[in-house]
Amino acid sequence: MKRRFVELFLKGAGMGAADAVPGVSGGTIAFITGIYEELINTIKQFGPSAFIAWRRGGWVALAQHLNLTFLVPLLLGVAVSLFSVAHIALWLMEAYPLLIEGFFFGLVAASGFVVAKAGRGWKFWYLLPMVGGLLLAKSLPGMMPLVLLIGNEALVVMVAGCIAISAMLLPGVSGSFLLLTMGLYGTILGAIRSFDIGIIILFGMGCVIGLALFSRLLSWLLRRHHDSTLQLLLGFIVGSLPVLWPWKELLRYQLGPDGQMIPLAHRYLLPGDYAVLSGESAQAIGVVALMVVGALLVVLLNRRAVHYAGHRSIGNARDVEKE
Repeated sequence: MKRRFVELFLKGAGMGAADAVPGVSGGTIAFITGIYEELINTIKQFGPSAFIAWRRGGWVALAQHLNLTFLVPLLLGVAVSLFSVAHIALWLMEAYPLLIEGFFFGLVAASGFVVAKAGRGWKFWYLLPMVGGLLLAKSLPGMMPLVLLIGNEALVVMVAGCIAISAMLLPGVSGSFLLLTMGLYGTILGAIRSFDIGIIILFGMGCVIGLALFSRLLSWLLRRHHDSTLQLLLGFIVGSLPVLWPWKELLRYQLGPDGQMIPLAHRYLLPGDYAVLSGESAQAIGVVALMVVGALLVVLLNRRAVHYAGHRSIGNARDVEKE
């Protein structure tokens, strides 16, 4: 039990650190560590059914219904990471952007292979949800500045929370990057750092609404259309990769409400072209090496998750035989 707690805490810490970095999704970490579907189905349990479980069996039944032995250590890891490890990740992004983007590019690219092999087979019509996910991932950032047209600041923060948390549940779609394209990334991160209760509450309310609605949609899709939903998620992952490509030139941008630069379009370059254009080193060897490290980390984490899932299923089968 203690080992399970520690493992879930560390997975939550990984999700929190990933969610803080624009371009990376906590959902990606959840998928490659083997807890994605359990996470979605657990979040879905929060609702009227939780009250019914409590009325019927008390607090013990409620804890079982909400899968708190899974959720509590995971959320603790996310919370601790957001207030500590995430700051280190953000500092690294500012100090060594090419190297860190290379690492995350390798990590996210390899997670696409994990998602691809998670299905029970492949059919030609799966190209439709895959292309749909790809196009949606490409178009979402461009649509995000429209949120600012709502006008009311409190409502904007709530809607941003709803969108960001929904994106965080999707492998390949970065809630932080969507906040960046809304021009609210600095505002929300600053509120968390300074513990601005007003903004945190509004953002949290939006997150709760987003979790309640989107987790139910994802759970239904995974239950009814499992493999085609995985192809949709794969499309999201592939569509997110250009955001993490280290060597790029910013072509268009706009300024957010806090004067923050919101990227709108990039030109993607080869290392040599980047070096000529920027006058700086492309750090090609280091970037490629970290791409490989990120990919290998995904492979190792996924193998461990599959191995652990196999042991759990064997243990559950033995428990059933004993009964």
